[in-house]
Amino acid sequence: MSTYKHSVSLDESKCKGCTTCLKRCPTEAIRIRDGRAVISSVRCIDCGECIRVCPHKAKKAIHDSFSQLDQYKYKIALPAPSLYGQFDNLDDIGYVISGLLAIGFDDVFEVAIAAEIVSAYTRLYLNNPNVPKPVISSACPAIMRIISMNYPFLCDHVIPLLPPVDIAAKMARKKALEEHPELSNDDIGVFFISPCPAKVSYVKNGFSGEEKLIDHVISVRDAYFRLLEVMKVENTPNAATESGMVGIGWASTGGEATATFNHRYLAADGIENCIRVLEQIDNEDINNLDYVELNACNGGCVGGAMTVANPYIAQARLQNLKRYLPVSPNRPTGDTIPEDSMRNSALSYEPNARLAEDRTKAMQMLHDIEEICRALPGTDCGSCGAPTCTAFAEDIIKGETNADECTVIMRALFHDYLKQHEEKAAEEALKPLNYKKT
Repeated sequence: MSTYKHSVSLDESKCKGCTTCLKRCPTEAIRIRDGRAVISSVRCIDCGECIRVCPHKAKKAIHDSFSQLDQYKYKIALPAPSLYGQFDNLDDIGYVISGLLAIGFDDVFEVAIAAEIVSAYTRLYLNNPNVPKPVISSACPAIMRIISMNYPFLCDHVIPLLPPVDIAAKMARKKALEEHPELSNDDIGVFFISPCPAKVSYVKNGFSGEEKLIDHVISVRDAYFRLLEVMKVENTPNAATESGMVGIGWASTGGEATATFNHRYLAADGIENCIRVLEQIDNEDINNLDYVELNACNGGCVGGAMTVANPYIAQARLQNLKRYLPVSPNRPTGDTIPEDSMRNSALSYEPNARLAEDRTKAMQMLHDIEEICRALPGTDCGSCGAPTCTAFAEDIIKGETNADECTVIMRALFHDYLKQHEEKAAEEALKPLNYKKT
């Protein structure tokens, strides 16, 4: 089994061992050990929540740099639509596209173009009466990972379409090879400009299949500061956007779902809210829905941990940019979904929280965890280095920590010791008096 490649990392020199990230991690992937945070590889979904909340900036996203453009003869930028929302007073997306060409790219292929095509494929897929409902979007890699780890019965509900970034990469490579027959596939470097670390991990782990579509992932933040140096609003841009309202709308919560032209949808953002929705779908508490769009980041992709602007300000900027755009200028030529736009395999269940491979042993461990939980205070204070008392009990059973790490219990024992010591000291002080009395 291959090791999962993560894009969220910890700078131990900056970590103070506080419990901020511990309490906010949605999958309980973080522990505090020896005064420093430790991120569990099997539990982390690279949502970037710890990056957002860490007061000491000890968490960071791992991504590629602009220096890697020099490795290729022909460089293609794939800007996520959330990039456009980072700029204040931007009234024409053409300025961003022209800026990308100015900082070293030979071509720019907007992911928003592919998003409009995927929206059309989604509408076709929803028309099939045999697909399990509600259909869940596959656009957010963090959501896909948490479904594969915790919700086996929802794997079949995930739409088997490739996300827009993969469709964009396919189309961009094909266009480059047709326009430049002198180039080989290895001469072309495709660079996705991503708003979040989960998408970096998606590319690193090759979830699109055996075919390598994207070569490198650059952060929206890095692109933003590069573009500020070259974008000149007073000049007319020499490039224009080819996307419309639907494609740009994918950057914000609800943009993808409304593009299905189906009123029976749900759109949620924020990883904790998304988990609640998944729980209710799994429990069949949500009915009469055809489509569910879930974004791990607040506000949608504009709220990614590798962006710059406040997500809700970025949303407002995108609304302004969409005013004069066509609805959806990019549509597929046929009325069927091509095979190369589908995932090679369906989402599979890969549990991360197994206590043991042997079922009997796992059941015994679960019983032991429940026994320990009864003895714990149940305050979920995090002082032990685990997010909850249940997680602490599990860590004890797994041999990852000791029971004496519970500060609540140890404080109570200490006070009991002091009380007993005081009573003993009082008895010793009264002994002479008792002797004289007798």
